[in-house]
Amino acid sequence: MTMQFLDRPPRFLFFTGKGGVGKTSIACATAIQLAEVGKNVLLVSTDPASNVGQVFNVNIGNRITPITAVPHLSALEIDPEAVAHAYRERLVGPVRGVLPDDVVKGIEESLSGACTTEIAAFDEFTALLTNTALTADFQHIIFDTAPTGHTIRLLQLPGAWSNFLEAGKGDASCLGPLAGLEKQRTQYKAAVETLADSARTRLILVARAQCATLREAARTSEELFSLGLTHQYLVINGVLPSIDPSCDELAAAIYRREQAALATLPDILKTLPCAQVELKPFNLVGLDALRHFLTRPIDSPSSCEIELPESWDTPNLAALIDHMATDGHGLIMLMGKGGVGKTTLAAAVAVGLARKGLSVHLTTTDPADHLTHTLEGSLAHLTVSRIDPSKEIELYRKQVLDTQGAQLDTEGRALLEEDLRSPCTEEIAVFQAFSRIIREAGRKFVVMDTAPTGHTLLLLDATGAYHREVIRQGGETGLHSTTPMMQLQDPKQTKVLLVTWAETTPVLEAANLQTDLRRSGIEPWAWVVNQSIAAAHPHAPLLRQRAHNELREIHAVATQYARRYALVPLMEHEPVGVHRLLELINHHTEGSDQGDKETMIEPVLQQNTEPGEHLVCSM
Repeated sequence: MTMQFLDRPPRFLFFTGKGGVGKTSIACATAIQLAEVGKNVLLVSTDPASNVGQVFNVNIGNRITPITAVPHLSALEIDPEAVAHAYRERLVGPVRGVLPDDVVKGIEESLSGACTTEIAAFDEFTALLTNTALTADFQHIIFDTAPTGHTIRLLQLPGAWSNFLEAGKGDASCLGPLAGLEKQRTQYKAAVETLADSARTRLILVARAQCATLREAARTSEELFSLGLTHQYLVINGVLPSIDPSCDELAAAIYRREQAALATLPDILKTLPCAQVELKPFNLVGLDALRHFLTRPIDSPSSCEIELPESWDTPNLAALIDHMATDGHGLIMLMGKGGVGKTTLAAAVAVGLARKGLSVHLTTTDPADHLTHTLEGSLAHLTVSRIDPSKEIELYRKQVLDTQGAQLDTEGRALLEEDLRSPCTEEIAVFQAFSRIIREAGRKFVVMDTAPTGHTLLLLDATGAYHREVIRQGGETGLHSTTPMMQLQDPKQTKVLLVTWAETTPVLEAANLQTDLRRSGIEPWAWVVNQSIAAAHPHAPLLRQRAHNELREIHAVATQYARRYALVPLMEHEPVGVHRLLELINHHTEGSDQGDKETMIEPVLQQNTEPGEHLVCSM
């Protein structure tokens, strides 16, 4: 298929999409293709999990670095965390030692979220959009990771940020990071104008052939369209080629599932020029692989077998559920980036506990009514409730505008309304709804499929919102004197499960989330590596090689990040309905001892097996 996004490319190309969809590989391949036809190209990464340097086997960092193996190509890696740290210090440094420590700590926390990181990174790369002297030598500048629509909207706000914050009116989630940006307003205005100019800029949405990531791409597209960023293209990466069902039933089932997702693209994506990139057997590292990534398939190995060492037991989800069931009740929260399967795993955990005769309340924000419909009434001891995020957000917005916004002038109210469109707002609003259900965890299991980040939790706790909400709900009786934050920090009452895929970017994102939670005093109880190809023991050579690629990430989860973990395989059938969920729970990898699940989830961390030892391959 023709790569339409490469037809007559403008000067600036932005690749955006969820972690793990392949933005970096496609951005690097695009940069090489343009450079090899004689264009001077600068490749810029603002991805927190950037591996551009690893792809080219060059130490890049925060400086323009020529890629000697590719004439005409240079690269630059903006480290968002380092930039955000420097940005915070510029704001907090002058008041440290002047204001009380608790006030300084509150300011630091308000600047610790994702919004600060994104705005700080945008602060860095706007110079690349507007400083012609800095980039005069380059005909094309390619960005691996674009700013979100929310960040762009914030940067378009009227010039009242500083006064609004200094007056103490900005007691909200995302306006804090905007403090002190007034000097750059002219530069930001020029940058936003460049982003909206189709003659200069092209936005490429990257997704996978999966319903969840395609829905996310559709939401991103709609938001960017609403801001006037209309020159969009779609790339669907990692599409499994057609395969003989007799070769591998799993591969054939995945192919059918992906084709069904592609046949039902969201309407807004159907309007975009679209290209599909076939799934490759190898990680896209090295110039030869990248040169051919967008132009032709890469040959799969002819014969390849994966074996897990006998000393490396691979725990399944049933092992974790058995462990959780011994408590008899409690709150179980599943956290992770969008698209990694939190809702399905929450349903599986709930079904697994209910099958043991334990009372379980599964509460979800999943709009997929078929899942909740399948579960409702179909299993004893299990109740299901669905929280509508849009309704909860509207209730929360109204509450904040009626209280905090009541005394604001028109400009201040407009700023507050913008902040209430931030991602943090949805987390807060939904969690307020969840908090009404959390109290049940003292007598039954409550399983939550969506949860706020540690940053949001700390902000809420610092402002007393949790405590006020609990006291309000409990009245004067004092029956609910333990705040939700205190309950979340108590490992006897709450177990947090981090969900990820066995791929580099999703694992790093989950690790960052774990750090975020630990900062708020919450220690994740376990990790769940979802949709693992390695755990499914495929037969098709392409999938076997993909399984081999997973082993290093699984090893990192087991030895570096998780106290305990479970592998959940990529299933031949969609895990919808009690029967399929039970299959997912009880699946076990070959060679693992299912007789003693309690020991399986602990000693695995003591193994030092190298990923390369899991593969036997003949080419």
